[in-house]
Amino acid sequence: MADSGGLSALQFSGVEKEVIERKINVTDDAVSIRKDKQEFYEISRCVDVIRSHGFHKIALQFPDSLLTDSAAVASLIEKLTGKRVFVLADTSYGSCCVDEIAAEHVEADFIIHYGRACLSQTQRLPVLHVFGKWSISVQSCLEQFGQLFPDTDVKVIVFCDVVYDHCMGELQNSIKQNYSNAVFAKLICSTFNQEGDLSQGNKQNVDEINSQGIRMEQTQSSAETLQVDVEMTSLEGHGNIQRVKNGYFCRFGREFNLPADTHLKDFAVFFIGSESLCLHNLMMTYNTCQFYSYDPCTNIGRKETLNVNKALMKRYYMIQRAKDAQVVGIVVGTLGVADYLKVIERLKQVVKLAGKKSYLFVMGKLNVAKMANFMEVDVFVLVACPENTLIDSQEFYKPIVTPFEMELACLRTREWTGDYITDFRELLPGASASVELEVEENMDESSEIPDVSLVTGHLGPTYRSSDVDRGNSSRSLVERNQETSLSTQHHTSAAEYLASRSWRGLEQKLGETPVAQAVEGRTGIAAGYSHEKGQDQDSQKDPIQ
Repeated sequence: MADSGGLSALQFSGVEKEVIERKINVTDDAVSIRKDKQEFYEISRCVDVIRSHGFHKIALQFPDSLLTDSAAVASLIEKLTGKRVFVLADTSYGSCCVDEIAAEHVEADFIIHYGRACLSQTQRLPVLHVFGKWSISVQSCLEQFGQLFPDTDVKVIVFCDVVYDHCMGELQNSIKQNYSNAVFAKLICSTFNQEGDLSQGNKQNVDEINSQGIRMEQTQSSAETLQVDVEMTSLEGHGNIQRVKNGYFCRFGREFNLPADTHLKDFAVFFIGSESLCLHNLMMTYNTCQFYSYDPCTNIGRKETLNVNKALMKRYYMIQRAKDAQVVGIVVGTLGVADYLKVIERLKQVVKLAGKKSYLFVMGKLNVAKMANFMEVDVFVLVACPENTLIDSQEFYKPIVTPFEMELACLRTREWTGDYITDFRELLPGASASVELEVEENMDESSEIPDVSLVTGHLGPTYRSSDVDRGNSSRSLVERNQETSLSTQHHTSAAEYLASRSWRGLEQKLGETPVAQAVEGRTGIAAGYSHEKGQDQDSQKDPIQ
C-alpha cells in the first residue's frame, strides 16, 4: 500500500484492480499433483457423504490456489450425484474459514471446504473438509527427524499441516518404533470422519482439576439436529479446553494426550509443513516448547529460530497501547466461527467497564486504506479465527490487538501467566481461560490505582463505566455554537478529537437557510437529459466560439 499514493488512504473499500491482478503462487509440482482430481479432491468420499445423508444443494469452497480446478470438481460431483452444486465466490475473510454466509445465499444445506483450513468450529451448516493429498517424502521426513532428534528418549509432540495429514499414520508407525515418548496430534476437523460417518467427537469428562489447579468445565459433545434431520455433533468445547484429566490437550482442531507425570514444557514440537500461519500460531500458543520443522517442499528440517519472547514483547507493547486507548474499534473478522457474536458482546462489556468507548466495524478483509478512515479510533480489536487474529504489520496506522490482549488491558482479573491465547472461544464463560468481569459496586474510589502509561510515561486518567454512562451516552446531545466549539460537561474522547481537528464539517447555519419548494427534477441520463436534447448540436461546438 506504500506505493499506491496518499489517495488510497481515503478509500473505504479495496481496490478492484488488486483483486483482478492478484498473483497466486502456484508451483508446477502443485499443479502436477492435482492432475488426478479424483484422488486429490477425494471425489468418491464427497459423493458417498452426499448420497448417504441426502443433501440437495452443495456449496464448494476453494482457496485461490485451487480455483482453477473448481469447475472440473463441481462438474464431477454434480454428474455423480445428480444434485445442484455451487462454487462459492471469493470469501470476505480468510480462505481458511468456512464461509457459511456465502453458502446460505444459495440456500445450500452442505459445504465442502477444500484446501488448508484453520479447523474452527462452525455453527450453521454441516461441513466436510477435504485438504488435498499433497505429496511428501516419508523417508526424507524420517531421516530429518532422526537428525534433529538423535536421542531416542526425547519427548516430542508431532504436529502437521492439514494438507499432510494423510501420511501421519505411516509416520507414526515408523517413528514409534524407536521413539517411545513421541506423541502425535490428531485432527478433529469436521462433522464427518474419514469414513464419511457422522463424527461423535471426543466425549472427555473434563470436570476435573488439573495439576495447575485450574478447574475445567465438563465438555460433552452436544448433538443438534440440522437440516434433513441429520444429527450432527457440534463438538462443543473443542478449542475451548487447554489441559484436562490425563494430560489431554485440544486446541485448533488438534488433540493429543501427554503421558502421566509429564508437563508440556518438557516436550519439544516437530511440525511437518512449510512456514505458515498455523506454525506461527502454534509457536505463540505453546511458547514454552522448542520447535522444529520439516518442509516437504524442500525436504529440509530445521530448528525454528523465531524469538518467541521478542514476539511476545511486541504483543505486550500492543497491550500497553490498548490500555492508553479511549476509543476502541471492534472489528468483525469472521462470520462463520462459532460464538463470535458472544465474544463481541463480551468485548463491549469489557471496554465499557474500563471506561472506554467502543464502536463495531464490519468491513470484510482488512487493509491499510480501510482502517485509515477511522483515525478517531485509538486501537482496534480483531475478532477472527486463531490463524488470522495476529496482525503483525507496521503499515497500519493504529494497533490491532486480539480479544485476549484487550482483556489483559482492561480487566484487573485477567493477569499475564505466560500462556498466550489466540482462540477467542477460550475467553467465554465456562471455558478454560475465562475470568469474571469486574463488579463495579465492589470498587470504591480508594481502590482505583492511577494508570501510568508505559508507552508515553504520562499519568493517564482513571475512568469507570459510570463515568461513561453518566449523561454521556452515544444518544446524548452535545451543543455546538457558531464558532463550532463544543460545550460538554463530561469528558468524551470523540468530542476532544472533533475539537482538535482542523476541519470539523460544514457550518450548519440553523434557521438561516431558506426553505426551497419542491420542483420537477431532470429526467434522462447524464450523457443527455431531456431538457438538453435541443442543445445537442450546440454542445458539439467549441465552447470558446
